[in-house]
Parts: sequence; structure tokens; C-alpha cells
Amino acid sequence: MALKITITGKVHGVGYRAFLLEEADSLLIPKFEARNAKIDGKEALIVLIDGDKEQIESFVRFLKENKPENAVVEEMRVEEYRGTVRDIEKFRAGFTSTQLSKIVQVGLEMLKKQDETIAAVKEVKKAVEEVKGGVSEVKEAVNEVKETVKEVRDGVKEVSSKIDRTNELLEKRFQKLEEEIEKIKKALFKAGIEV
Repeated sequence: MALKITITGKVHGVGYRAFLLEEADSLLIPKFEARNAKIDGKEALIVLIDGDKEQIESFVRFLKENKPENAVVEEMRVEEYRGTVRDIEKFRAGFTSTQLSKIVQVGLEMLKKQDETIAAVKEVKKAVEEVKGGVSEVKEAVNEVKETVKEVRDGVKEVSSKIDRTNELLEKRFQKLEEEIEKIKKALFKAGIEV
């Protein structure tokens, strides 16, 4: 039994595809794919599923009763689908790769902000050196430096924390990818295809 489910509303950038993939996994649905789209200028999520009738019905019930925390569902259409639906493992591999790419981009942006923060600290230090001439000017500059340093430290802590979380996510994702690759290699070996 194959279905096409179209969900419109605030459905992009809220973890909807990962949310649905997890449920499809828990129901052992063998074929699943989900992609973001725009329909009449609105955010949409198109989900294709194929499996046993009970699995699909359970998935649709879940979908109607649940959504990611930040998602806003304006409309949901469920209709029969006669096309081919990608194997869930192939979808997962592509989805994981896409998500890893996004994580890398966020990490690079955080590193860029960290470099900008360090450059700002150097500028503050230079300004302090130039201000040393007058006591009142120094006091004023010191107060500004203290405030800027606090902001910089907070920024560095935040960036460092995000980098740590990104590294953890990347490590988990890479580990999962390695496991997936091993599964694929074993399947290919069993099928008599040399890797």
C-alpha cells in the first residue's frame, strides 16, 4: 500500500523529515522518502510511503496526531500513490549526507564568527594602547574593554559549545554512515558484487 502525503504550513527547518523518518523506522516501514517543496508559494513537505496496510495506517494516524515542536501544519492531504517509493535505507543515506553537509556549513560559520571575535579583541587591545595617554580616557576605555571582553568571552563560550555539539553530531553521523556503509558492503558481498 503506497501513499503520498502532502503537508503544508511551517514545515521547513523544523526537523520534520527526521521526525517522520524515526517514526517510519519504528513501524518498520520498508519504503519511505520525504522532501521539502514549495506549493503555491507555501512551505510543503511531500512524504511517500509504501508498506503493509497496518504499517501505513499506523504511520498516517501518527502523522495526524503528532508534529515536531516548532512545526505548524495548515493542511494535510493523504492520497494513493502509484509510483515507486525509495527504499528507506537509501533515503536515510542521502538524508544523512545532506544533514551532515548542513552541519559542516554551520560549523564553518561558527568558526568564522570566532575569528571575527578574536579580531575584535585585538582591535580592543590596540585601542587600549592608544588611549593610555590620559587617565580619564584610559578609565573610559578600560570600561569599554571590560564590556567587550565579556561579550567576546560569552561569544567564544557559545561558539565553543556549538563547535563541541557540532563535533559530537558529526562524530555520531559519521559513525552511523560507517555502519551504513558496512551494511551496504555486506549486502553487496552477499549479492556477489565486489567492492
